[in-house]
Amino acid sequence: MNIQMRRAQFALAAMIALCTLTAVGQKAPKPMSAKKLDALEQTALATMKAKAAELKVTGVAVASFAPGETTDAWTSQMAVVGRMTDPVASDGKGNNMLGIAYAKSAEMARTHVNSGTAPCKPMVAEFCWQGGAIEKVKGGWVIVAFSGATGEQDFMVSQTGLAAMKAGIQ
Repeated sequence: MNIQMRRAQFALAAMIALCTLTAVGQKAPKPMSAKKLDALEQTALATMKAKAAELKVTGVAVASFAPGETTDAWTSQMAVVGRMTDPVASDGKGNNMLGIAYAKSAEMARTHVNSGTAPCKPMVAEFCWQGGAIEKVKGGWVIVAFSGATGEQDFMVSQTGLAAMKAGIQ
């Protein structure tokens, strides 16, 4: 080996060692406290209730946070905004808006895109219903969903909850 090749190998090894030491020396971000997360989810639900009232719609709101890069766990809260079920749905069976809101949330937890917009076939228990919003934030994923109105109205309500949670995390 010539001297230039050895110098290049030494420089590369030094850079790798420096990067490794820098990465090892950095602390992992502190996880969000349960108290702060509870407050953020409550704030999101309150803003979603206000938006639903503005739109004159009722249903169920769900606000969730999944820590980390993937969705391996989450915490969530829900609020009934006027009604939890719609016994007079067009199919004659009725609708459980809480179940629908959580189905939207589950779809987003898997796909990491807003509910009803994933470019793939839904899995069992996924229905591609529009109306949920998700976004990657510092420390994890904010996942919010509303069910009870049209998909477009549900999404408008969900966006307000998403914005409220993001504001408290950034």
